[in-house]
Formats: sequence, structure tokens, C-alpha cells
Amino acid sequence: MSYHRFVVLGDSCAEGLDDPYPDRRAYRGWADFVAARLAQDEPDFRYANLAVRGRRLDQIVPEQVPAATRLAPDLVALFGGGNDVMSRGWDARTVARRVDAAVRACTEIAPVVVTFTLSDVSHRMPLGRRMRPRIVALNEAIREAAVSYGALLIDLWPDQAVTDSRYFGADRLHLSAHGHRRLAAYVLGLLGVAHDPAWLEPLPGVAAPGSRRADVQWLLREVLPVAVTRTRNRLIGRQPGDGFFPKRPELLPMTRDEAWAPGNA
Repeated sequence: MSYHRFVVLGDSCAEGLDDPYPDRRAYRGWADFVAARLAQDEPDFRYANLAVRGRRLDQIVPEQVPAATRLAPDLVALFGGGNDVMSRGWDARTVARRVDAAVRACTEIAPVVVTFTLSDVSHRMPLGRRMRPRIVALNEAIREAAVSYGALLIDLWPDQAVTDSRYFGADRLHLSAHGHRRLAAYVLGLLGVAHDPAWLEPLPGVAAPGSRRADVQWLLREVLPVAVTRTRNRLIGRQPGDGFFPKRPELLPMTRDEAWAPGNA
């Protein structure tokens, strides 16, 4: 099956953090890789990315689904839920309802929908074990919704790459260029589209071992600034993602400079 109108919804993981283009004009990410490959088979292929970093599922549905509906996609990818997991006032039943609503809404506007579970952050974050039960609950809701509404599922929970820090950026949360290429290969494989097999091969060598010093530096450099920003935002009533806009709000063709060329990896 070929696709003509590919629309991506979600948060920073769908936007492409932490995989900037070489000129750092924007983030690239797995969705751009997928779009560039699909464009090779369809001259009239168009791609839009409506994802906004920081957004929760209850924001994604009212903000992004109407825009996606207007674009009349034949393929939708939804990657969200991470910000729900990290939000104060976590409630598994509430988030499960958000997941159900988001997946259902996507399947109502496109014949093919791809969604994703989250990987296990406890392998790479000192505080990750505290978040693990939330991610387990979120993932179960995503799996159930995918079955209920006939969405295709990329289940990242069992992926062994989660133990290799090279697949993740400096914040240990978002994927690096290696991780985004790997995820793009999963999506293309699920869609039955040929892709570079090297994207799924193990990286050569071994990742640098973790250390207490590296953990402290990560906490000071990555975690503390985020905590301060979130506290300030709560005090002034600012929502995560406010002030940011989709990187590709309209359906546009892929250009020569985007994503697929090996030199851009």
C-alpha cells in the first residue's frame, strides 16, 4: 500500500527531539525519516507534523486532531503520553481515558494509524524507577486502545536498545539520531516498506559505562532546569508547550535536503 498524505500528532518525541538537522534549523526525527522514505515511492506524497513539545494527550486531541482532520490524511502516526506520565496529579484511569480518546479520534480520520508505547526509562535514569509503574499503566492503555480501534502498534517496551545510552540524547529521555533512525525502521517495517537494514543493527562498540559523577552532572544540567521551569510555569499558569508551534503545520512535499540522504545522518 502506498501513502499520499502522512500526518504526525504528538509531543516532543513526535517532533524529533533530540535529533537536530545538521544546520540545526529544526529537529528531524523518526517521522521525517519515514516521510522521506515514503516520498520515494509517491511523487505526490505530502507530509505534515503537528506535534508540539510538552503537550499532554488531553491537549493533543483538541488542538491537533481538528487540524489533522482538515488535512484528510491516509496515514496518521500518534506518539504521545510521556508528558501525562510526568505530570502532577497522575491518575491511571484518567490517562487511560485520554489514550482511548486520542487513538479513537485518530482512527476516525485516517484508514491507517500507527501508535507507540514508551520504553523503560529506569534503565538510564537514576530516578526512572519511580516513573516505571506509570509507564507500564500508560503502555497497557495504549495496547488496549490499539486493539479496540484497529491501530498499528510499535511496542518499544521490549526493545533492547533501551539499555544503550547512545540511542538517547543528553537528557536520557529523547531519542538521539541513532534512536530516531531505529524507530523509523520499525515504522517502515510495520507498514511493509523497505528500509535500510543498518538502522536496526546494533551500534559498533559499547556505550560508555555510567557513573555517579555522570548522574550528578545529568541531574544538574538536565533535570534541575526542567524542574525550575515547571515550577515557574505552574506559578504563572503556563501550560507545557505554550509558545511552541508545529514545525510542519501544512502538508508539504519532502525536499532533497530532508532526512533520507545518508550524509544527513
